[in-house]
Amino acid sequence: MAFDSRKYKEEVEKNRSPKKQEPSMVKMISLALLASFAPTRGLLRLHRRKIIDHAIIEPPVPAHANQEQIPILYFHGFRGGDYTTNVMVHQAVNDKHKSGFLKVIIDLLGNIELSGCWTNDAQPIVQVVFRDRIVGIYGIDYYLSMVLPFLAQKFKFTHYDAVAHSLTCPCIIRTEMRYADNKRYPHLHKCALIAGPFNGVTYLGDIPNVNGLTEKGRPRLVNPHYLYLMFRKKRFNPDIQVLNIYGNVLDNTNTDRFISVISAKSIRYILAPSCRSYHEIEIRGKEAEHSWMHDNPFVINIIDKFLGLK
Repeated sequence: MAFDSRKYKEEVEKNRSPKKQEPSMVKMISLALLASFAPTRGLLRLHRRKIIDHAIIEPPVPAHANQEQIPILYFHGFRGGDYTTNVMVHQAVNDKHKSGFLKVIIDLLGNIELSGCWTNDAQPIVQVVFRDRIVGIYGIDYYLSMVLPFLAQKFKFTHYDAVAHSLTCPCIIRTEMRYADNKRYPHLHKCALIAGPFNGVTYLGDIPNVNGLTEKGRPRLVNPHYLYLMFRKKRFNPDIQVLNIYGNVLDNTNTDRFISVISAKSIRYILAPSCRSYHEIEIRGKEAEHSWMHDNPFVINIIDKFLGLK
């Protein structure tokens, strides 16, 4: 079936939360700027955090009471929302034959709203939504530094699986490296990366068909964010399993319209030599478009098998 990009975008807009529930563009950009710089983050922390908890926690099953849970956390990227991960989350719930999942909404002031259900099985599903969604790589780093220790403390887990789309992909890796020795933070067990911009975004530091990979797989041209990962690659735990999925729409740009194949593949040079397992899959054609990948049934099927849900 041919993929209609325009129709898909129209459907996405319909599925978004009502506009009145979303912060204004000015507020989102202002908070994102404050969150992007360490000296100004103190201003955000002056706000008293508000926790709204409507979540249900299923009582542990006696036979599995001592079993450590490894939740699966789903993250959207820049300008994304719950609609980004809805299809993946609901398919995961169906595949593991356990109804219910936890939804976590967090803003850059640290306010957190919990709804849904923390299930008592081995792999609870958690959908994380960034309320102030116009946020760059440093802002997403800040989001993760708040939400990961909060969830780990509340639900008593030490490891988690991550499914990340777009800009959150490098942030998941950066966070794992930054807090590798910090016991307050949960650590990755498996991570599925979808359309990750590890060495730039198309036309924002990465021009299609200009960069390339050396024989060892390192990009010939690297940006500061890639250098950060490269210099800290030894801090990535060797027990972590990685799945990297990227797209190529086959329009002669070698991109998924937003992320080049070179940028997406560049993470292999950093992670593959030391992690427990590294798998890389290229999706081709119209259904490899950046904003469709997270809803692509083929992609979701691969991810759920990787996570052990099927």
